[in-house]
This record gives sequence, structure tokens and C-alpha cells, in this order.
Amino acid sequence: MSDKPGEQSYQSIAHTTRRELAGAFVAAPMAMTLQISLASAQSTPAAAPSLPSPVGVTINGRLYALSLDPRTTLIDLLRERLDLTGTKKGCDQGQCGACTVLMNGRRVNSCLVLAVMCEGAQITTIEGLGKGAQLHPLQQAFIDRDAFQCGYCTPGQICSAAGMISEGRARTADEIREAMSGNICRCGAYPNIVAAIQDVMGQS
Repeated sequence: MSDKPGEQSYQSIAHTTRRELAGAFVAAPMAMTLQISLASAQSTPAAAPSLPSPVGVTINGRLYALSLDPRTTLIDLLRERLDLTGTKKGCDQGQCGACTVLMNGRRVNSCLVLAVMCEGAQITTIEGLGKGAQLHPLQQAFIDRDAFQCGYCTPGQICSAAGMISEGRARTADEIREAMSGNICRCGAYPNIVAAIQDVMGQS
């Protein structure tokens, strides 16, 4: 054994394999990162839960007094809380129109509307368009014209068409297609959809 200070440690390093050295270089930063992450987690306070907000809204003619997480979207309120599952969730980004409902007579994408924004509003979903067993003229026209295939987009198409007709700006087939362009039909039933809308517009 050498009497020179530090010589033994250098000899130990000399006999260390490259794999052991590589493991040490990898493990040290990982251990340091873990310590930093644990320290950050301990020092960062937990996010406070959102307090429920009272919301009064009329949906399909019925007044609801609700207490909701302010992050709840209108479509989740309709489907998850009120079991009004006719309104469909498609892209959840406001791009497909499957979730279209009427808010104070105007069409909106319910996936983009927070439920708390509907305070005092009148919401109409596909379930509320008809009167009991009597179908809305658009619902009947979609059946007569075979204006759907899988039917997933149909509630949004019908609600959007009802809002568009109320707006009174679309008259020609091209204007209808432009006004309805926010509602996507992946089955491609567009010609029959336009025909169904024209039938109802001709009756009004």
C-alpha cells in the first residue's frame, strides 16, 4: 500500500470500469433533478379548488337553479348534469358544430360556452325544438329528405339551421351552404341537408 496521500484513490479510479463511470455520470444529475423536483413540490402550494357558482338558466322552457364549477362548459352541463344527450360532443374545440344549440335564439357552439355565462339565458337544444310528439319542421324535413346518415352531426345541423332561418340572411342554396359551413357532416349529406332547409324556408 502506498504512503503517498491520495495515491490509493487514484488507483481505485484507475480500476473503475467505463460502464461504472458512465452510470455515475447519469445517476448524479438524475438524483439532483429528483431532489429539485421534490423541493419544488414541497414549496409550491396546492391550487385552491374552484368554488361552485350559482347559475340560473332556462333550458327548453324549464328553469334550472344550479351550483356549478365555473369551469363547466355548457355542453358538459347539458350532457353530464341534465342528461340532455341529444347535443353531441365532437371536436370539443368549436370546429365541427356537432354541439350547436340555441342561446337566446342565436346558435352557439356549446363546447366553447361556459355554463356560468348562461346566467338568465334561454337555451334550446334539439330536445326542445319540437312540441311533445310533434316534430319541428326541420326535424321532419331532415327525415323526408334523408338528410343524414350516421346522424351524429344531425342535432347540431338542425339547431344551426333553425338559428340561420331566424337570422333571415340566407336565401339561396349558396348562401345556405355558406351560413351552415360551421357544421361539418363527415358522411357528406350536404345536398340533402340544403334541400331540407330549403323546404322549411319555402314553408315559412
